[in-house]
Amino acid sequence: MVKKKRVRLIAEMARKIRAYRELKSRPRESQKYALDYETMKRPYTGKMLPVLAWQDVRRESRLFSLLAGMRMFGVGRLFTRKSWLEDHPEPSYWHITKVKVDYTAENMDHGTAWGILTYKGKQESEVKEMDKVMYHDWRLVPKHVEQQFKDFEPLPEPPVRYVPYPPLLRAMLLAQCHKAGGSAAIEEPMLPLKRDVLLNKDYFRRQEQERQMKEGTAV
Repeated sequence: MVKKKRVRLIAEMARKIRAYRELKSRPRESQKYALDYETMKRPYTGKMLPVLAWQDVRRESRLFSLLAGMRMFGVGRLFTRKSWLEDHPEPSYWHITKVKVDYTAENMDHGTAWGILTYKGKQESEVKEMDKVMYHDWRLVPKHVEQQFKDFEPLPEPPVRYVPYPPLLRAMLLAQCHKAGGSAAIEEPMLPLKRDVLLNKDYFRRQEQERQMKEGTAV
């Protein structure tokens, strides 16, 4: 007979109290990501931002810095990032569907946002939490440009014609090329997914004849 596990009510209550206190003592995002713009350090962690980010910190805005001054905290609007505009010709943006503001922050410029991501012109189907909202590179898509972003149709991806060789076979091919060609620059060997040669009896007969011509006739 299986012995029933005894429920320890006091221990279970103590565990829940400890978990609740941990949750309450956890620093809020407004404390964790606060930034001293003179020293470029975060007071909570004492870490300094990378030097390459200083220019964007002074010129660009965080997501919630933009949402705090908008009607309904920007729900329904499109937001993009400076890095996306510089790196990709296709439109990449977030369509915000829900915002949860941290009202304890001084300027209500912290919180959590959810939306639908469109990356390189391809829209995802599910709503998910937005990441990197504390980065200083967010930009609001103007109303007159929103339709251009939404009407963009990505080009179909070209079919995959070549794939890398397996590691062992690749090493063998490279060693063979080094042995034959010396120290000259060697292209990366790629495995074609489609053969243009018809593998019939005539093909294998020609291969055998070429091999015999190279090796010579056995005496």
